[in-house]
Amino acid sequence: MEMSQFDLDANLSTSGCALGLSALAVARDAGMTGQRPLPPIDRTGIAVHAPRMLIFKIFRRSEWNTLAAAGETRGAPVDLSDGYIHFSTAAQVAETAARHFATESDLVLVAVEAERLGPDLRWEPSRGGQLFPHLYRALRKTDVVWDKSLPLGASGHIFPEGHMFAEPLR
Repeated sequence: MEMSQFDLDANLSTSGCALGLSALAVARDAGMTGQRPLPPIDRTGIAVHAPRMLIFKIFRRSEWNTLAAAGETRGAPVDLSDGYIHFSTAAQVAETAARHFATESDLVLVAVEAERLGPDLRWEPSRGGQLFPHLYRALRKTDVVWDKSLPLGASGHIFPEGHMFAEPLR
């Protein structure tokens, strides 16, 4: 007996999710949705379960306060000079803090979801040839996922609890 894609998905499903998606696929393929055609279904689950990528900007408290009050910013003086807002990935932000803010204590770490910035976010080589995220438009307060204080401790900046850099930098 030959099994349909619907039957295969139903037999492979352990959570019922694949069954529901397959039913939509069958309805789509049969033209029974009564609406415009549905997009192809991602059966790999990658799109559903892919983690969002956060990128980070370090602001001086006064720069952050300006953004919070105005609703947007073109960045710090270095950003204005370069024509884009400098960001770092999770793997880069600790070194960014140590290199560019080593003696500064009243900082704010801002997290932004990279995908939400669209084509205005470009990945360009910088320090050691690494690709860094650069934003070629104003950063809006609505772009910010969260903001946390980034104080300076005895051995470096102290990243927020629960963040992947919860321990002081060396």
